[in-house]
Amino acid sequence: MSNEVINENPIVEEFKQESNVRQFVTFIAGDEVFAVDMAPVQEIIRVPTVVNVPLAPITLDGLANLRGKVLPIISLRRIFGFAEQEYNDATRAIVIDLGQPLGFVVDTVASVVEVETSKIENVNSISGTVDTDLLTGLIKDVGGHAMIMVLDFAKLIANEFAEISKLANNTAQTSRNTESNQEVEVFSDELQLVSFSVAEQEYAISIEDVQEIVQVPEHIIHVPHSDSHVLGIMTLRQRMLPLVSLRRMFNLPFQEADEHSRIVVVSVGNSSVGVVMDTVNEVLRVSKEFVDPMPTMLARDGSLSDITEICRLDNGKRLVSIISAENMFRHSAMREALNAIENQQDNSMSSNTERTTIEDDEQMVVFRLGAEEFGVPIESVQEIVRVPEELTHVPKSPEFVEGVINLRGAILPVIDQRRRLGLPTTERTEQQRIMVFLFDGLRTGFIVDSVAEVLKVAKSAIEPAPNLSTDQMNLISRVANLEKQKRLILLIEPSRLLETQDREGLAKLVN
Repeated sequence: MSNEVINENPIVEEFKQESNVRQFVTFIAGDEVFAVDMAPVQEIIRVPTVVNVPLAPITLDGLANLRGKVLPIISLRRIFGFAEQEYNDATRAIVIDLGQPLGFVVDTVASVVEVETSKIENVNSISGTVDTDLLTGLIKDVGGHAMIMVLDFAKLIANEFAEISKLANNTAQTSRNTESNQEVEVFSDELQLVSFSVAEQEYAISIEDVQEIVQVPEHIIHVPHSDSHVLGIMTLRQRMLPLVSLRRMFNLPFQEADEHSRIVVVSVGNSSVGVVMDTVNEVLRVSKEFVDPMPTMLARDGSLSDITEICRLDNGKRLVSIISAENMFRHSAMREALNAIENQQDNSMSSNTERTTIEDDEQMVVFRLGAEEFGVPIESVQEIVRVPEELTHVPKSPEFVEGVINLRGAILPVIDQRRRLGLPTTERTEQQRIMVFLFDGLRTGFIVDSVAEVLKVAKSAIEPAPNLSTDQMNLISRVANLEKQKRLILLIEPSRLLETQDREGLAKLVN
């Protein structure tokens, strides 16, 4: 009796019919028509702007930001070996999630079709440009197409990106911390300074007092009735930062900020002030034997009281005045700038809240190679120096070594970072810099196109990079996703810049 009721139940019969129907998204790539099961398709979007990833598979266009999430964008034409074609208004990216969202670029999306499972044929009857192992079936005479190939994206991803689902190796952070501790011991007799220029004079501040270095914003909030030293207030990651002009503090001719100007965020205790400089030059490591106290007679001068030491570089041909952040904060301009913030800030924001925010940040040096931005932890950077006019080429040196330079009496091997990452080489420019890292006691320099800034990034904005290849994942395991600024910064693990065998080759070069 119960069986008769079930057989006559119209809802059950409807369910049986629906279970025999599948929905597919159909699309065109090259001269072929494909379909993908609707279930893993998250959405279909226009092809977004991407950030290129070094050492990634050739099929990867790059990484994009999709509503705060990092999305790899992959060329289906390249996967199948079809001829390249410029993207146009019809080009779309189909976002498919099979554990990791991926955007596959197709020439055009045709339609969404419903197909009875009985009408899906096997693939034994075809062969050609598409590997039949990547197909789950054929659909014929649907949607105006004689034949549609059903792609198995799970198998395609497994073939092209075998390591896509692996997570970043947590031991990288441990390695970095260990290496950082070793550096402190080795270079305890040195000062690490950020140098900058103001009115063609060179100054420096201890890197310990520099929170970050950022570009001058387009809009600065003017503070009424403030001293001329105080330029105004800017918003930096949801907190207000007072800005002062070092030119005016030192009674130098005022100059409007330009594209070279930078803001050095200096902190003492819980207070932070942005100091506008003409340019930021480099990160220096200076032995204390080359640092002299400011002459007593000059230190009495009110305009020079902020300068506590002078360091002698290039055999005394280059003098850099070291500014004490603590003395600077006693300056009337600094006090007035901090008072302006107190008058503007919400009283409910306590210093504890700000301190928690800072502790949740990572400080990094951001550099550029072409149009892409990369970041490394600031503690991993020994110093940043200019590229000399000529590098000395050493016979029988490893082929990845661009040359060597004399850095304060020591041989420094120099590697072109572009070559290390498999990018096209370029001619030397004035903006290029050498970033110096320490590998097992061996100091090595890497040439980059430019050093952009020292930046603090909230840990909440840092996420694992998609695992697209072993080489890429070893070197670039994380991405800083700055959604509001529309920036994706690829974070490099410095300890992976040189493999063990490469370090051995360099060690022979300098010994």
